[in-house]
This record gives sequence, C-alpha cells and structure tokens, in this order.
Amino acid sequence: MKADYSPVDVESSAQAFWAAQQSFKAVEKPGADKFYCLSMFPYPSGKLHMGHVRNYTIGDVISRYQRMKGKNVLQPIGFDAFGLPAENAAIKNKVPPAEWTYSNIDTMCGQLKQLGIGYDWDRRLATCEPEYYRWQQWFFIELLKRGLIYRRNSRVNWDPVDQTVLANEQVIDGRGWRSGAIVEQREIPQWFLKITAYADELLAEVKQLEHWPEAVRRMQENWIGRSEGLEIDFTVAGRDEKLTVFTTRPDTLYGVTFVSVAAQHPLALEAAARDATVAAFVDEASRGDVTEAAMETMEKRGVALGIDVIHPLTGECIPVYAANFVLMSYGSGAVMAVPGHDQRDWEFAVKYGLPIKAVIAAAGLPSPPGRGAGGEGVAEPAIPAREKPRLPDPLRSLARELRADQTDAEQYLWSLLRDRRFGGHKFRRQHPAEPYVLDFYCHEQKLAIELDGGQHNEDAHARRDAARDAFLAAQGIRTLRVWNSELFSRTEDVLGFLWEALASSEAPSPPAPLPGGEGRQAPDLSAAAFTEKGITINSAEFSGLDFKAAFDGIAAKLEAQNAGRRRVNYRLRDWGVSRQRYWGCPIPIIYCTDCDAVPVPADQLPVRLPEDLVPDGRGNPLLRLDSFVNVPCPQCGKPARRETDTFDTFVDSSWYYARFASAGCQTGMVDERAAYWLPVDQYIGGIEHAILHLLYARFFSKLMRDCGLPAVAEPFKRLLTQGMVLAEGFYRVTDAGGRDWINPKDVDKTADGSHVLKATGEAVTAVGLGTMSKSKNNGVDPAAIIDSHGADAVRLFMMFTAPPEQTLEWSDAGIDGALRFLKRAWRLVADHAALGATEPLDRAALTSAQKDIRRKLHDQLAKISDDFGRRHNYNTAVAACMELVNALAKFEDRSPQGRAVLNEALSALVRVLSPIVPHAAHELWLALGNATPVIDAEWPEPEADARVSDSIAMVVQVNGKLRGQISVPAGSTQDAIIAAALADETVQRFLAGAAIRKQVVVPGKLVNFVV
Repeated sequence: MKADYSPVDVESSAQAFWAAQQSFKAVEKPGADKFYCLSMFPYPSGKLHMGHVRNYTIGDVISRYQRMKGKNVLQPIGFDAFGLPAENAAIKNKVPPAEWTYSNIDTMCGQLKQLGIGYDWDRRLATCEPEYYRWQQWFFIELLKRGLIYRRNSRVNWDPVDQTVLANEQVIDGRGWRSGAIVEQREIPQWFLKITAYADELLAEVKQLEHWPEAVRRMQENWIGRSEGLEIDFTVAGRDEKLTVFTTRPDTLYGVTFVSVAAQHPLALEAAARDATVAAFVDEASRGDVTEAAMETMEKRGVALGIDVIHPLTGECIPVYAANFVLMSYGSGAVMAVPGHDQRDWEFAVKYGLPIKAVIAAAGLPSPPGRGAGGEGVAEPAIPAREKPRLPDPLRSLARELRADQTDAEQYLWSLLRDRRFGGHKFRRQHPAEPYVLDFYCHEQKLAIELDGGQHNEDAHARRDAARDAFLAAQGIRTLRVWNSELFSRTEDVLGFLWEALASSEAPSPPAPLPGGEGRQAPDLSAAAFTEKGITINSAEFSGLDFKAAFDGIAAKLEAQNAGRRRVNYRLRDWGVSRQRYWGCPIPIIYCTDCDAVPVPADQLPVRLPEDLVPDGRGNPLLRLDSFVNVPCPQCGKPARRETDTFDTFVDSSWYYARFASAGCQTGMVDERAAYWLPVDQYIGGIEHAILHLLYARFFSKLMRDCGLPAVAEPFKRLLTQGMVLAEGFYRVTDAGGRDWINPKDVDKTADGSHVLKATGEAVTAVGLGTMSKSKNNGVDPAAIIDSHGADAVRLFMMFTAPPEQTLEWSDAGIDGALRFLKRAWRLVADHAALGATEPLDRAALTSAQKDIRRKLHDQLAKISDDFGRRHNYNTAVAACMELVNALAKFEDRSPQGRAVLNEALSALVRVLSPIVPHAAHELWLALGNATPVIDAEWPEPEADARVSDSIAMVVQVNGKLRGQISVPAGSTQDAIIAAALADETVQRFLAGAAIRKQVVVPGKLVNFVV
C-alpha cells in the first residue's frame, strides 16, 4: 500500500470493486435475518446538499454495520420526481419538466456513488416513471371499487390570471406567488381518499411505535385529533329546520350568545340573495386565505344574517352570523359561539358588540392573599382580631395536627369540618344556593362557609359579596367568610369563630328548599376569554358541576329531548389527492356525459403523462392537449374527456418503500418479496415529515393490507429523525435596501471580531448560525469538499460532529480535522504493514504492557459496539476510535507478540471504522493481509477475558481521607491488600506510628484505616 493517504485513488478503487462485485445487491434469503434500511428519498433538485449527505451517510453507516452483524441487508434509493418545483423550473428555463428531472437524477446518482453509499442500484426508481405510477393508478381504481375514494366539490385557491389552482404555500398575502393577482376561493370537483375511515386504527397504533421519537408520535396524535363531544341541534326560528353544530365543550352551552357559519353555508348564501351587505361579505370571504395559520391570525370579521336559532335548553333566540374564520369543509360549517370561553369568539363578540356570558369558573382554589387589582392595599382579615375562644382540647390538638400536614386550604378545612369531634354537625361541600355556590354548608344549622383565596379591594368584588350576603340572609343562611391564609396562620381563631357561631345558633328547624345556583367567583372576561375547564356557573340545574359531570348531564338532557347526541370527531379530514398541475401522475378517470366518471380499464394502464410539454404558467397544459383529453368512453364508446388533474405527490411517496421490496415486478403493485422485506427496520428522514408523509405512508400500508397485497399494518419499525446542518450566514445591504447574501467562504473575520469580504474588505453583517439554504447562500458544495478532502472525510465529519438527531454545525476546521485523523490512521497501518506478516497471537505469552493494550482495545470495542448497536451515537464511537489510535501510536513494542497484538487492534479498528469510512477501510483491510473485502467481514466483538486486568488499582484512606493509591494482583486476599497498603510509603507518613483502631477493605475499590 502507499505510505501516504490519497482519497481520490483510494475511493475510486473501492467504488470500482463494489460495482464489479455487485456488493450491495439485495437478494431474498428465506429464513435469513433481514434488515431493511431506508432513507427518505430525495427530490431531484439538481445537486445534493449537505442535508442529503448527512441523511444518506447515516443510513449507509447503519446498513453496513447490520451487514457486518450478519443481517441480509436491503438499502435502496429512488427519487420523488413529480411535483411543482420541476414545473416551476420548466417555466423558468423553458424546457419540459421531464428533461429537467431526468438530468438532475443522473447528476444526483453520480454524487451518491461518489459518496460511496452502498445502494442496490438495480432497485432504483423514480416516481415519474410509467413503470412506477402504472400501479399507483391501478391501486386508485381498486380503492374506488371499495368505496375508499370519492369525488366532491371542494374550495381551492384560484389564480384568475394564471388560471390555475394554487397550493396554500403559493398564496402570499392573499396574492398568487407568480402573477400577484388577488386569489379567489372557488368550488371545484376534487378526488378524496377516505383516510378518516382508518382514523381509529392510525391513532391506536401510534402508541405501539415504541422505536419512534416521542415528539413524532405526539404530533401524529394531535394531527388525527380524536375528540369526544356532542352534536347539538339549534332550531332555525320560524322554520322546521335544524342547524347542527359539534362541540367538545357542552359544559359551555349556557354561554352561547350567537352562532357562526361559514360564508358558503346555505344560510349565508340564502341571506346573501336578499341582502347586499351579506352578499358583499360572502364575495370578499371567497377571496381570503384558508390556511390554518392564516385563520388563527386573521382579523375576525363577519356579518349578521338576519336569522335566529333557538337555544335548545333555554329557548332564547340566538343570532346567526357568517364569519370568516369558519370553514364549510370542517364539520357542518357551523359552530356555536361562546365568547366568554373561546378566545376567537371573544374577539368577534367584542368587535361586534355581542353579549359575553361567564358560565365557567376556575375549578381550583383561588390564589393566596395579595394585592388588589390596582396593586394597592390588602383587605382586612375576615375574622376580627380578638381574644381566642376556648376550644375543646380535642379540637385544639386536631387543628395543630392537620395544619402540619395540609397544603390545600379547601381540603384542610374540609378535614376539620368532617371530623366527628366538631360538635357532631354535618357539613356538605359546595352546596348550591342560587345564584351562588356555598363552599361548605351545615344543613341543620343553615350556616355557610365561604373560602376565598386572595384578598382584594375591587369594587366589583365588594358588590358581589354584599349581594351574596343579602341574598343568603333573606334565606335565613348565616355566612362566615374565611381567607386561605387564615386557615394556616390563625387556625384556632377560625375554628373558634365557627364553634362560637354553631353554639349560639337557634334550635334546628326544617330548612327551606334551596333554589340551586352558584357562589363561585365568575372570571374576569374584560380582557380575554376564560378558556380553561372548571366549574359551571349560570347554567341552571347544571351549575356547580365539573366538566365531566356537566358534559354527562347536558348530554343526557339533550338526548332525552332529541336535540343532541354524543359523537366522536376527528381533526383529521379526508385526504384531497387532486392537483390541478401538469407534472404529476395522471388520475385514471374518464368523464362521459352518459356514464359519469369511468375508471380507465386495467389493460389500458398506465395513463401516460406526455413528457414533452413545456408549461408556460397559464394553467395546466394538459387542458389544451386534445390528443390527451379527448378519448372514447370505456363503457359506451361515446366521445368523452380524460381527467386532467394529477395526484398529490404525497401519494407517490406513500408506497415507494413497498415497491423497493418488489422492484421490477411486472404483475402487480407488489409481490411476495414484500412479505420478506417489510416492515422497514430503520427509516431515516427529517422531522419536517413527521405528520403528513409518515401518516399517509402508514395509511397506505393498511390500504394495501386490506386489498390483499403482501403488506404490513405499520411500515416503519424504527424511525430516526436526523438534525439539520447549520452554517453561518452573512449579508451586506444593497443600494435598494435589500440583503445581498454572501457565501461564508468569501468572508474573513478581523482581529476585532467583525467580518469583511475577502476580495474588497467591505464590511458584512453576520447573522449567526442557520440552516444551510440557497436563499441565504450559505450552503457548502459537497462535490467541492469531496474533491478537496475525499468522501470518507466528509462522512467522518458528519458522524463525528454531532449525534444523528441533533443539529450539526458545519466547520471548515472540523472537516480538516477529519482528514488529519484519516491520515494518521492510514500511517499507523502502513507502518505496521511495511514490516510484513505477523505471528499468531499467543494470549498465554503476553507481557503486562501487551495485556494492557489488549484491554484498552476490548474496552473500546465494548463501548463502540454499544454506540453502534443500541445508542446510535456514532460521534462517541468515533471518539473512542480516536482514543484507541492515540494509544496504539504510543505502543512501540515491535516484538513478534507485540506486533501480533498491534495487528489484532488495527484489524478491529479498521472494521469498526469501515461503516463510516468504507473506502479507506477497504484498502487498509487488504493491507493487513486479508483476502476477502472488509464489507464481508464480521463485526469485532469484545472479549471478556481480555478486559480483565491482572492487577487492581485501589485507593487508600486514613480516617476517610485519600492518602494514597496501590496496585494489587487480581484476586488478592484481604490480608494481602492490607499489607500492600501498609507498605506504601505515602500511607506510612500519614499513619506515623499511630495505633490503627479499625481496618476496612472494600474489594476492588478502597482500604480505609481508622486511627
């Protein structure tokens, strides 16, 4: 081998060998332990970026490691090749998207091979190839037969200038991204996949994905969004017609002050036909942005329809408004508005002067005593300062006992009141008395206790308290008001006051019926809605209940009146798969005036997309291609029109993992080979795909299973979401006030810490670390780094700089350091190989130093194996390799057994490094005298015997303080250990002839002398 490391020669040689030997071709081996490793396939944008490099390097390291562990490995690659970016590039460059796409695929394949990624290239696919999308069209027709696909009108973003539908991300400030035209909302027919039919299964099985990141599972659960609630019918005033809403908060039903409907709701359209103001609002709403983010932040606007509905429990007339934040595509297109307890409704009510009712109060205890709303003063204690009444001894001891244990004021007082020693009086908790809730109530004595948390001096509180006391007095109910703090600081005063009140009460008399009501403090709704769950107030017979009790009670009453019913609802909506774009998989449907929508017969698939069209931005060019559009009806033969919509590209990526497992299959979507390879054992990709792609892929796997195809319920066993690659960003301000982004390689840092252009010395502004992107011109070209440092140095940098899940900061110094380490390891093997072959290792003839280096080797092997196999922390594995190289570089024993030990260590080092730096490892392994390639070598396992030391280091203490350290033979007796400790000169100085009163030996750790 060459003495100096030359990446270009080494890497081209290894890649040629792998290609000639078809080293990575995956073949099904029934009974063999398989491992399917898959990285999310890239969009063919033209060139790899460092994010690609990191993703695919991680996958390759895992694949090569599993191969060395004896697994039958499949690692394929493909391209997510349809989609809007290709169409936009075609418009810009005036070329067909197909030409641009296939050229980019060729470029990226060359880069992936240059990186040494071990793909089975025979399984390569691109979603724009008819051989792939033929089966996607076939599957669509199968699902249509099963009722899992349907067509209905849906609202879309329409650009009236470009005459095309826009995705939400193409709508910028309400205008088309390209034309700048005001975007309209239009109703057009769309195809939908019934993903909601699988919502329960998708949700339930998220919990079984134990090898997925918790954050991803949580995002999927939230996206599916299962919720239990009520459908409630509001009768339209003066009509035999119902307006149905769904709510998860029936406990707030008494707080409804209006009902909101979408601008496209039939009631809104009816009102628009007779009212110009409503018509103008409906027209304006049709031009608005309907993204969820926009709906959350937009100004809440609406218009009264002049229509009322009847509240199902109170009989009140409730006005109906059309509102811009209600979507017709969600539920019934109508929602009950509770401005007191929903912030969106609160904003709307404030804007239009609508009533705001409080029907929920805080469930917990109020805050501790504090200042009033104005921040000045504290109310006087409710219990006057006076001489303490004499409590019975048992009560005094009870007060002291409970005060020491309790922290919750309400629970504490309840513990006191329910104790039998408290005069035998029976108290209840939270007994209602209209319009208040009494915290504690003695029925026979008509005595109430009000527990308040914070002291306050607001007029509103004072008025409320006065009104409460007046009402209760009229009912013959005496009230004692107690502050939380007094329960803990003046317990005996509180109990004495209460004891005195009970003792002076008149003889019990039959209590008057309590009218039912509340006494909890209503929330302050002047600045915002109170959105927490709590205790119902102002809710008739349902006042004083917690959320569940109110839910159940109101549900029962509505069901009894046939005005409501329990329902399970989902945030998840059926998946609209139609896209009004050219560069995508054609939807295999033909429209006939007599036969309606007719599937394309299976023997006419695929419906090929013409690849020679050049889009010009004026809508879908397929619409103007008569040879594509005009076809005979497959059923009746009459003239018909082909569907010109194409599939959402998420459809393309929802089953590619299964096609890889059945590559080249001509008889079906997948074949029996899929049953061998699936599920994917390790899936790798960015967390930005945590919801849609991963959810749709899970959905498709279940669809394939239910259609009888070889598939599994869950497609991905393990998921690793790699972190972003970061780099510094720099810009200078242009004459027009914009930002001209500068590539970091063109910037120098000055002595004072500022940054300037290398070429001119002009000052530039640093914005710190951010994700590498073309827009900020801070990307690093992988090809340039591979040319200068080699692919292995890039791979090593990617794996060493950070754990896979964390962000990685690009560093020129870091890539230089990776190359230096490779050169050092190369030199170590080259120097060893230059001395010729070594003798067999004789473990029984090793010296102490030779045993030490073997122990170092096998200790590091244990750590590296754990880092690779369990932790996936390749950065610490590389660090362990570097530490081992340092130790081997210092090992200068060139005796026959010394060289045998070094040969063992270098052989293990090359093998554990080979998944990360496969090109260099390929050459180094051969240099060590091995006939077979390192990719076919087994992973080196640590030897337990080699990790056992002949001697043990122990610390020596005198009176518990460290005074020395000794080394004793392994297995030494306690007497031998004590003798060695006493013989140590340092220890002798601290003993200094003192009498030893006690000797303590902790085997393998320490000796302690007590003097």
